[in-house]
Amino acid sequence: MFRKIAISAVSALVMGAGSAYAAGGGGHVTDVPFSFEGPFGTYDEHQLQRGLQVYTEVCSACHGMKFVPIRTLGDVGGPHLPEDQVRAYAAEFTVTDAETGEDRPGKPTDHFPHSGLPNAPDLSLMAKARAGFHGPYGLGINQLFKGIGGPEYIYSVLAHYEENPDCAPDGVDGFYYNTAFSAGGVPDSCKDEHGVSTVPGTWIAMPPPLSDGLVEYQDGHEASLHHMAEDVSAFLMWAAEPKMMARKQAGFTAVIFLTILSVLLYLTNKRIWSAVKGPKKKHV
Repeated sequence: MFRKIAISAVSALVMGAGSAYAAGGGGHVTDVPFSFEGPFGTYDEHQLQRGLQVYTEVCSACHGMKFVPIRTLGDVGGPHLPEDQVRAYAAEFTVTDAETGEDRPGKPTDHFPHSGLPNAPDLSLMAKARAGFHGPYGLGINQLFKGIGGPEYIYSVLAHYEENPDCAPDGVDGFYYNTAFSAGGVPDSCKDEHGVSTVPGTWIAMPPPLSDGLVEYQDGHEASLHHMAEDVSAFLMWAAEPKMMARKQAGFTAVIFLTILSVLLYLTNKRIWSAVKGPKKKHV
């Protein structure tokens, strides 16, 4: 029975690898050393504040974060804004009151607004939904060594708009070539005889949202395209996992507790059964 299950599992992996390879067109995801990666990583408060600024001034025009309460911007471990700034930020939004049906200024207890455009995806859980670093055949091995994957994917999409490749110099009408995006179609001129894409990434409907100096950071940090992409990617990771630091701390505490408990149980076992087992005899 176990042998059949093992054979089936291996067959599924091989078939999945083959189908992912045949699909082609996989985007290239850049590994970014975010501060929150690893078992002891933490969010950079200042980076989250800069990412919030990029989201507010650039991304929020099209994308929303309907699952994120505005009040969490003041949480420790997150952007950690003062209460008066959280209230002022919430008041910038116009919210339709559920009871009266009338528009009013937003409150910290409200959530971020929905997406501004019908087809623009909500960014609340984007960093968790988009899993980068699946390896060349989609097996998820690289994610164990390179990090979470989601924020790296967001960074790569924002930072890797390129000129159209030689196989499609005119591109696709209304779309923009991106070496990290992998959900769109590839022109036939960029496929080999087996229908596999010969270029990394594909074409995306969203125009390049960032450019050098687009945002003027309040803390004076350099507002290059790559820095802005890193900052907003980190902020979206926090939006998807606001309790990551607490979860890591709880896990670390549990590991220490279980380690001490295991040692105590081992010593107790030795103490209780030593008289029964007696000293070990040496064989001559």
